[in-house]
Amino acid sequence: MAEEHFFVTGAMGCIGAWVVRNLVKDGTGVSVFDLSTDRHRLELIMTADELSQVQFIQGDLTQSDAVTGALKDSGSTHIIHLGALQVPFCKADPPLGAAVNVLGTVNMFEAADKAGIGQLVYASSVGVYGPKDMYPGKLLQHDSPLYPINHYGVYKQANEGTARIYWLDNQIASIGFRPYTVYGPGRDQGMTSTPTQAMLAAVRGEPYQISFGGYNGFQYVDDIARLFIQAARSTLAGAEVFNISGAVAHMSEVVAAIHEVLPDAGITHEDAPLPFPDGQTDSELRGRLGEIPDTPLAEGVARTIHHFQAAIADGRLPGKP
Repeated sequence: MAEEHFFVTGAMGCIGAWVVRNLVKDGTGVSVFDLSTDRHRLELIMTADELSQVQFIQGDLTQSDAVTGALKDSGSTHIIHLGALQVPFCKADPPLGAAVNVLGTVNMFEAADKAGIGQLVYASSVGVYGPKDMYPGKLLQHDSPLYPINHYGVYKQANEGTARIYWLDNQIASIGFRPYTVYGPGRDQGMTSTPTQAMLAAVRGEPYQISFGGYNGFQYVDDIARLFIQAARSTLAGAEVFNISGAVAHMSEVVAAIHEVLPDAGITHEDAPLPFPDGQTDSELRGRLGEIPDTPLAEGVARTIHHFQAAIADGRLPGKP
């Protein structure tokens, strides 16, 4: 069996950075393919020595030949595809969002086929679902109907369809995940990033109001990164897509968890919830992959705050202006 080597797209993003961190700490070779050269999230969670072990390839997911060439040249055995533009960027520029999120995913599957790699893992999103009033229960089920309400969700739904067709036509197996509110160090942009930004503000002693409220499925980023790696090492056939439960909690519980670590923090939250259901069930995921990483909410919030405290102390992050 060839030695493991992972090809990771979107590694300059939050989940991608944590995927790379875990692979390096595990002693696994990793090549990063990303158009961006901004490594601030990687530098927040990895040492310079750890980063020196990563092969960085600057490239554009919308360029099919570049994607295929980079994958073949890397000698990779596993693929984790996270490269995408998030909700605000897709809304601001739908053609670019479609090019990166949809065409980029097609290019990644096509590259896997041409490189002889029979499986990849990719990020879908809770954004493939519709508004809360579409669903009879509080939690989304594995077979809940899809009805995205923005460009980003439509693009993610298209990617799930692409994965299904590549299994039917080319026997490229895949596992997609639908995260909800991912939080932790490095989560500094996107519609659901404000709970993490509140944790950083609390460390800096600044007041902060989280931009939404209600119930959400909160998922600690290190758990999600390790789940992607676990899935990439599995041998599931077909084109699977799974919900992830995480901690289904009210935003007031996040604020309480912040105050548990920093009692004087001036953190509040808006009352208006996101338009999605309260969270997701993930019994199908656990049934297929077995035990998965699942950090309790209070512990994940505490870890995030302690990481920010250490990063400010050693200069990786600026303190209060």
